[in-house]
Amino acid sequence: EAALLRRAGWAVHMVPALAGSYEECPPNLTDLAVRDRRWCQGNLQHIAILPARGLHWISRLHLLTGIASYLTAPLWLLFLFASILITLQARFVLPDYFPNVGKSLFPVWPVIDPVRAMWMFVGTMGLLLTPKLLGFLAALAHGAERRGCGGGLRLLAGLLLETLISGMLAPVVMLTQSAAVVAIFAGRDSGWKPQRRDDGALVLGETVRRYRGHTIMGVAMGFAAWLVSPSLALWMSPVVLGLALAIPLALGTGRRGALVRLGLLRIPEELQPPAVLVRAISLAREFAGAEQAALALPDRLLRDPGLLSAHRDMLPPARRRWIDPVEIPLLTG
Repeated sequence: EAALLRRAGWAVHMVPALAGSYEECPPNLTDLAVRDRRWCQGNLQHIAILPARGLHWISRLHLLTGIASYLTAPLWLLFLFASILITLQARFVLPDYFPNVGKSLFPVWPVIDPVRAMWMFVGTMGLLLTPKLLGFLAALAHGAERRGCGGGLRLLAGLLLETLISGMLAPVVMLTQSAAVVAIFAGRDSGWKPQRRDDGALVLGETVRRYRGHTIMGVAMGFAAWLVSPSLALWMSPVVLGLALAIPLALGTGRRGALVRLGLLRIPEELQPPAVLVRAISLAREFAGAEQAALALPDRLLRDPGLLSAHRDMLPPARRRWIDPVEIPLLTG
């Protein structure tokens, strides 16, 4: 929509600080996967829009960013399998120092660049952690927001806890998104399932059925990596642990009781809800009470003889067969 507005000559601005609009995130990992499946399909459908005429280059970049955010999941999975295969090759296939036909005085050494690999790791960690750090510093700079999050120490503890949890959930989300990408390219529609936004508690049996594949894959991948090379298993341990602990992670992240009591991972709107949000909650409770009262009226009518008698007196007389005219609406119904 923004791309088409820009193509039509309108300006499109992102205003993240605009207040008065609120939407809760899915309360657990399973509901997040349901929403993510729908978003994944929507973003991958933008592949057909990329070559459209007249789009601004920044609009194409935005569309490409959304597409790549989901295509990177199967690419990461392929990289993990490739690392296992490369380690297998290094262990069981002897290097050929003289690959050229004929005699040569100079061997061809295997190229290993640890400095470039280190900078690749530093760049990746910087890309992942810098937004979190900037958000933390921005919250510290605003007193009201810092106090609304529980203070500087709780904000720092929440940052560290969120980084740990998101790091362990990343391989679980990666595997879920990889399956979604494959299903979408196979032509399976995600549909539009309703989304929960209140209670995040999950049922154990349903969680085991949904994430047992993640657990099996994590254990198998860790066992295979250990057989190939203990150093490879150590390097892959964050991914292996995240997949192997997918079931307790899904169950634990759906409950916030302990974190609320400790004051961690809180936002200012939880301590001081805005007036529009308080009004919305009050109206929702009033509507819920009115709905319950309306549902209780038939039972009250049957239990109260006086009310039932008055109700029967107000009913129209019964139709006399073969005398009164036929009621067309009733007959049609």
